[in-house]
Amino acid sequence: QVQLLESGGGLVQAGGSLRLSCVASSSFSRYAWFRQAPGKEREFVAAIRWSGGSTDYADSVKGRFTISRDNAKNTMYLQMNSLKSDDTAVYYCAAGCSGRTAGLCDYWGQGTQVTVSS
Repeated sequence: QVQLLESGGGLVQAGGSLRLSCVASSSFSRYAWFRQAPGKEREFVAAIRWSGGSTDYADSVKGRFTISRDNAKNTMYLQMNSLKSDDTAVYYCAAGCSGRTAGLCDYWGQGTQVTVSS
């Protein structure tokens, strides 16, 4: 059974930083982070290819967030800097994603709450 376990969420002031982690029980070619704010659809944040490490970012986070991975630990990270109140959401780790749409991902973590206070 595939498991994705996120950690690192919390409460931070606007302008602050957080780092999310996602440990995967299996290997996939592409991983992604999505987020979902109350009353909104789940939206793409960033993605990374395990082999080669090529990355993709939503325009709303480009330049502020960095996705990375540690092959030895089978762990993916999302470093979030210059956080804004609009970044407040539940952040989900996803695997087996073939695109930027949530429906194109095969596996999901349980989510971790990120709250940015202004």
